[in-house]
Amino acid sequence: MTLRTRLTAWYAGVFLIAGIALIGLNYWLLAEWTPGDGVAMARTVPAELMDPYTGYTAVEAAQLPGDTAVFTGEQIKASTMNTVLWQSIIALLVAAVIAVWLGWVVAGRVLAPLHSITTTAHRLEAERLDQRIELDGPPDELKELADTFDGMLDRLASSFDSQKRFVANASHELRTPLAVQRTLIEVALGDPGASDEIRRLGAHLLDTNERSEKLIDGLLLLARSDRGLATRELVWLDEVIDDEVESCAALASEKNVTFAVQTRRYLVDGDPVLLAQLVGNLLRNAVLYNKPGGSVSVRLDQELIVTNTGPTVPAQAVPGLFEPFRRLRDRTGTAGSGLGLSIVQSVAKAHQGSAKARPNGGGGLVVQVNLPETGVRQAS
Repeated sequence: MTLRTRLTAWYAGVFLIAGIALIGLNYWLLAEWTPGDGVAMARTVPAELMDPYTGYTAVEAAQLPGDTAVFTGEQIKASTMNTVLWQSIIALLVAAVIAVWLGWVVAGRVLAPLHSITTTAHRLEAERLDQRIELDGPPDELKELADTFDGMLDRLASSFDSQKRFVANASHELRTPLAVQRTLIEVALGDPGASDEIRRLGAHLLDTNERSEKLIDGLLLLARSDRGLATRELVWLDEVIDDEVESCAALASEKNVTFAVQTRRYLVDGDPVLLAQLVGNLLRNAVLYNKPGGSVSVRLDQELIVTNTGPTVPAQAVPGLFEPFRRLRDRTGTAGSGLGLSIVQSVAKAHQGSAKARPNGGGGLVVQVNLPETGVRQAS
């Protein structure tokens, strides 16, 4: 039941209670009325027997015409009270219907500012915080609520701007030292006089440096997707899948993993870079966490489903895989950074989609990503 319906019901209920109380009070006062105890009233009395001042006179029954109907005071009182009661009930029901209609209209006008707040909140995105309510009206509670909401949006917009500047600066400041370190290590390893111990140490440092670069790239990508989409364009998801499968071909060959791809034309309105990262992370995870001679199934129909044949995954551990840095294996045992599925979920949410996973029956994981498909179709 909506708030408007509840308010209307309250208005109508209060009106009915007040109306019933008023009818009860009138009925009680009418019950105290005594229309001339012991006096008979005639429905038709000859004009010459009527008192010109009061309209009534006391006459003997023998003086009345034979067709005159005579009522006692108690009969008149009972008839009057019965008539007043039923007419009051009918009037109350009619007024109650009008009260419900008026209550509905008044509740709608009172709640109109709340609808404005809700509509504004639905239009907001991380990259579009320029919407404001700017409610006009007297300084009442709803005006105060709208102004508070506008103030909160101002603070959020400022916070998101600061975050975007931080991510842009961090992207440069964190990448540059790692690039310099990698170059120095490669130069040292290129020295013909370098000993075997230095070469082993250099190879270890290069591997650590590469892992750090991947971790920073993943964190920056996660931060970017969490902020929402800055721009949108039409992207054929099936083409993105084909490109990413080709990019993962070398890694799959190294791990002795085969791909089985089945797609259809699927158009998405979104960010092509983020969508490529989503698909790429799914495929790389499916290859890295697989077994030698295993396979990766990629199917795109109503949703994107990626299935691998890796080790058995406990059902209770699946939700934790979408958290950053959560993996089933020990961190030092894989080349991943533990951000793959976190990025997949974040990118899916940025595109108004969702991502979920479940264990594969024969071992491995099934990841399902739902991305809203646009109604646009490629010209034939």
